[in-house]
Amino acid sequence: MSVATKERMEVIEEEHPVAPFLRMDRIPHIWCSTCGIGTAVKCYATALEESGVDLDKAAIVSGIGCTGRVAGYMKLDAFHSTHGRAIPFATGLKLGRPELLVTVFSGDGDLSGIGGNHFIHAARRRMDLLVILVNNFIYGMTGGQNAPTTPLTAKSSTMPFGNYEPPFNLPHLAASCGATYVARWTSLHIRRLTKAFKEAIDRKGFRFIEVIAPCSTLYARLNRLGTGFDLMQFYHHSTEIQHGADPAEVDIGFQDKIICGKFVDEDKPMMLDLMHEHYKKTLGDKYVPMPPEGGWLHE
Repeated sequence: MSVATKERMEVIEEEHPVAPFLRMDRIPHIWCSTCGIGTAVKCYATALEESGVDLDKAAIVSGIGCTGRVAGYMKLDAFHSTHGRAIPFATGLKLGRPELLVTVFSGDGDLSGIGGNHFIHAARRRMDLLVILVNNFIYGMTGGQNAPTTPLTAKSSTMPFGNYEPPFNLPHLAASCGATYVARWTSLHIRRLTKAFKEAIDRKGFRFIEVIAPCSTLYARLNRLGTGFDLMQFYHHSTEIQHGADPAEVDIGFQDKIICGKFVDEDKPMMLDLMHEHYKKTLGDKYVPMPPEGGWLHE
């Protein structure tokens, strides 16, 4: 790092409001220009600050891929897990330390591709996790392969003549499996996305937020969508906000409108609540619940 760059980084670290939430020694980051992942990270850091979260009581878990690098940049207890295994790792962390705010922050390929089975079962169990999934419709780090979220007819490196496989509607998947909070925003909706993060931090259960983010290097290039700025403008201008929309009706088509908003926000008993209730009924006074600081006590 040059002397000038080091001096600039020191100024940023002193003056930028989210610098205390980032590992500034690892900045600049690896993400491409006009990629939306960095914006999503900034919104999350702002939400932590405005929510007054005790950073000693927060942890972040991610998997593999472009968004999987997020955990390495956050100045939290952070875990960079293997491909598709961010959610089960976070589940173990939450069960062992239930007092923590545990956030999973990863990409569409990682969480809905190889990690899809873990995704649906964590939602079904209503694990107390905040899951932030950045969806750029493609495998961005490994060469632009078709992803479980690639819209119909969109091109990828493995489907150069267009995708013919129906993609996941992720809000519908999360809601139908039992999520307590479901929202979708683009990385251009900075204030709305930050608000959604803050709301989800304050909720309990399986909270899911999909962030639609441009991939200017691969998705935009393969589909001739112009520069990264063109793609950002398209995503923002094509957005239609419909709070309370039926998650089953918010599919994303290639170059169609993108329905954003808060779709689900409801209270449901979490896995640990159901577990304590069950064992209290079956074991009576022999059952001693887990203490708030973690660790199992069971006679």
